[in-house]
Amino acid sequence: MSRPIANPLTSLFRLLPWLALLVALLTPPALAQANNPSGLPLPRFVTTRSEPINVRVGPGQKYDIAWTYLKSGIPVEILQEFDTWRKIRDMDGSEGWIHQNLLAGTRSGYVTPIVANGEIALLSNRSDDASLRARLGPGLKVTIKECDGTWCEVSAGDPNQRSTTYSGYMHQDELWGVYPDEVFD
Repeated sequence: MSRPIANPLTSLFRLLPWLALLVALLTPPALAQANNPSGLPLPRFVTTRSEPINVRVGPGQKYDIAWTYLKSGIPVEILQEFDTWRKIRDMDGSEGWIHQNLLAGTRSGYVTPIVANGEIALLSNRSDDASLRARLGPGLKVTIKECDGTWCEVSAGDPNQRSTTYSGYMHQDELWGVYPDEVFD
C-alpha cells in the first residue's frame, strides 16, 4: 500500500517550530547590541576623562552622588549602558553611574601581584628571560599600550611629572584593567 503524498503546507508547518528555534538562537547577540546605546561590547574597560567626576547611584543628575573621583585616568569597567549614562565598577568592586562624556577609551590598569613579595617584574620584552626594567608594587597605576593575550606593554610613572617613567612588558594576568586573553593595540 502506498502512502499519500504529503501536503507541502503540512510539511512547512512542521518545519516552522525548528526554524523559529534556529532564529531565536541566532538573534540574542544582535538584540543585545541593539539594546546597548553605544553599540560597543559590554563589559569593557575605559578610564575617567577629567577631574573631579561625580559617580551617582543611578543614571542621571537627579540621583545622589555616591562618591567622587578626584583624579583623571582611573580605570573602570563599564557594565551597563542607559542612554548617555554608563554603569561602572572600579577595582574595589564599587559600582555607580557616570555620564559617557566623562569617560575615555584609553586604557590603564592597576598592578595586581599574586606573588608573595608583592612586586611584579616589568621586563624589557615579552619573555620571562628578558632583562628587568623595574619592580612594580601592588596597586600601582600603569598606562596600557597594548596586549596580545599573554603580555601587555605598559608604562609606569606619571609622564606629566619630572619623575622617571618606566616602559616594558608584564604578564596580562598581573593587571586589573584587561580581560584574560584580551587582545588590543
